[in-house]
Amino acid sequence: MLHIKEEAARCLLCQDAPCTKACITGDPARAIRAIRFDNIKNAGRWVADCSDADLERAEQACIHYDQPVRIRELLKELRQSSCSLPPAPCPQDRGPLAITFCGIRCENPFFLASSAVCTNYEMVARAFDMGWGGVFYKTICKQDIREVSPRFDAVKEGTSFAGFRNMEQLSENPYEVDFDILKRLKQNYPKKVVIASIMGQFEEEWIELAKMAEFAGCDAVELNFSCPQMRLAGMGSDVGQDHELVTAYTAYVKQNVKIPIIPKMTPNITHMKEPALGAYFAGADAISAINTIKSITFSPEAEVSEKKTVSGYSGRAVKPIAQRFILELAQNNIMRGIELSGIGGIETWRDALEYIQIGCRNVQVCTAVMEYGYRIIDDLILGLQTYMAERGIERLEDLVGEQLPSFVQPSELDRETMVLPKIDRDRCMGCGRCYISCTDGGHQAISFDPDTREPHIIGQKCVGCHLCRLVCPTGAFGLSRRFKKQ
Repeated sequence: MLHIKEEAARCLLCQDAPCTKACITGDPARAIRAIRFDNIKNAGRWVADCSDADLERAEQACIHYDQPVRIRELLKELRQSSCSLPPAPCPQDRGPLAITFCGIRCENPFFLASSAVCTNYEMVARAFDMGWGGVFYKTICKQDIREVSPRFDAVKEGTSFAGFRNMEQLSENPYEVDFDILKRLKQNYPKKVVIASIMGQFEEEWIELAKMAEFAGCDAVELNFSCPQMRLAGMGSDVGQDHELVTAYTAYVKQNVKIPIIPKMTPNITHMKEPALGAYFAGADAISAINTIKSITFSPEAEVSEKKTVSGYSGRAVKPIAQRFILELAQNNIMRGIELSGIGGIETWRDALEYIQIGCRNVQVCTAVMEYGYRIIDDLILGLQTYMAERGIERLEDLVGEQLPSFVQPSELDRETMVLPKIDRDRCMGCGRCYISCTDGGHQAISFDPDTREPHIIGQKCVGCHLCRLVCPTGAFGLSRRFKKQ
């Protein structure tokens, strides 16, 4: 049986997809993109009327580096699997995603992060037209920004980024040009949220740039205390690692403008709560986190004149780290009233939902847009709307922080009971991966019959670590009931 998600992951997500152009009655490219971005329940709508002949033409038109995506088989499996899924709510039954952030109404929680994805008017306007709720515009400064070439590298899984390293700094535009862009964006898109990200080198610059953002009509101003690869010392993460500087610069800006102030925290620090508390006591209205994580890669193609350096890492690989920092801020009782904007590894609506459930009122996306384009907003919105409709939730507000009570300190975890894995024989292929991992990296609690190729759990040895479940390629391991340890 074809694995739907694995086959969909082979799709190159082409521009002006040849498969859809060849299909008369549907949009197979859009259906496959929905599967890729965790919207399998909605994917069938774009191919519901496709005949076998349509799908055959689509498959023949598919371009690929090795072999075409098996579109006919993929969509056949989609239709069969959809029969076992609860139907997705109809479009008219899906509610709005509006939420407030710092008192500002946002039509949805999906924002462009301050980065290469929003460096001029045309880019942001196109994103707004496609449905993005707001923008944290690329950081504006008064320094002469000199970039390197090349400036990007990636750690890949197949054709997709597992992680993304970048050497890009701040906006290369003259600061007056950027503030004019922000002014025009707010005038032409009054219902979108336009936030200026700024970085000064000393007190007067922070204040001047913040005042210019306010004069341009920006809804809020983000203070970039976190860029990890600034050419000049005393800027970016150099500031974010010093809670006294964070406190001082936040206070300077807060005293001079009326719009909300949003310090952006660096993850290149052991505990984020110290600088975050400084920002909070200085009057910050919200905190955004995280910026990229300092890292290195060894790709010769990414060298700059045969030299390597430390720079920022983002993408799917950093999401658990980013969420740990968000959790740290959300659980701090002193800062209980401060609002949060989450950043790091967001590709799908489910990624965004996780940030919202631990306290964020919006999320910022960068790497996924750089890889897949603004069009991912379609599945971000559709997926989150579908989830809310299925749960009967009418307001996005009701999801904010709902998972916080489930997170506790390690000392508070139940250590008196356990859950053993159980094997679904119908799904087990007999590959033996579980046996290898348990024998060499676990508790030697799985036996393997070479004749029948069946693994068996040795109950008296199993400690319920569930490594076997994680390495199984077919998902053949499930959970038994929880019981008290002997």
